[in-house]
Amino acid sequence: NNSGMSGVAERISYVLDDRVAGVHDLSGGCIARVIGCNGERHGPLVAKLGEGSAALSVEASMLNDLARLTSLPEPVVLPSEPDLLVMQRLPGTTGASGTAQKHLAELLAELHGIEAPSFGYAHDTLIGPLMQPNSSQHAWSTFFGRERVLHFARLAHERGALPQGGLESAERLAEAMERTPGAFFAPGERPVLIHGDLWSGNFLSEGQRITGIIDQAIYYADREIELSFMSLFGCVGQAFYDRYHELRPIADGFFERRREMYQIYPLLVHAVLFGGGYGHQAAASMERTRSRALR
Repeated sequence: NNSGMSGVAERISYVLDDRVAGVHDLSGGCIARVIGCNGERHGPLVAKLGEGSAALSVEASMLNDLARLTSLPEPVVLPSEPDLLVMQRLPGTTGASGTAQKHLAELLAELHGIEAPSFGYAHDTLIGPLMQPNSSQHAWSTFFGRERVLHFARLAHERGALPQGGLESAERLAEAMERTPGAFFAPGERPVLIHGDLWSGNFLSEGQRITGIIDQAIYYADREIELSFMSLFGCVGQAFYDRYHELRPIADGFFERRREMYQIYPLLVHAVLFGGGYGHQAAASMERTRSRALR
């Protein structure tokens, strides 16, 4: 579709005031069409073309926040428009070797040192194409139960992606978490800034270094939810956890109990997006988590 591509090239050239060439589609991007190109002055670029939703401006604000608050290798946001987000293209390929995973652990340990007075965020953010609610809570048990488990269980239920009784399982679990937080969560965890959606498609590496971290879903959370996300699809191994634990020790019981509890959230997100297999996994996990904690 060359006429379409030349229109895209003209538009990016105009917004950046730079001549761009080599415009081509890239894979990925659940909120927009993703385009690669090269600017004469700006070098390799990635552009996201939205369908007029608010998603791209939320993504731009998350990237700008991370650039301001952290030293993570994030793509720099260039002049953009509400339905066009233009960024510098980062080097590297997705995923990471063992040594690069140690570097990833160092970057995350640093990120998890950025604290806030409460859980949540100043505004709602995105996880993939879904709005992620972030109303501020002082108790993590309330935030995780309401804003993550219940909110996304309701969405999955509306889309017919939860089995019979799945929504009731979520309601019982959220209530139990608020009533007896000590049975579920590690004590004393502060609200820290997390990436929020780290799987191997969302970090880039070259050799022994992480060269980019992309497609964030940021908010202030108990950091264990980040560590749990990363183990769901096996995107990091022992090298990552060992190095992270040296820098920010992980409390006992995470791998045995809390990791599965936190994976309920990404499973519910996947159920909303991709359907019932994930919904069945999430529902079973909710029941196991509640009965194990209340034994």
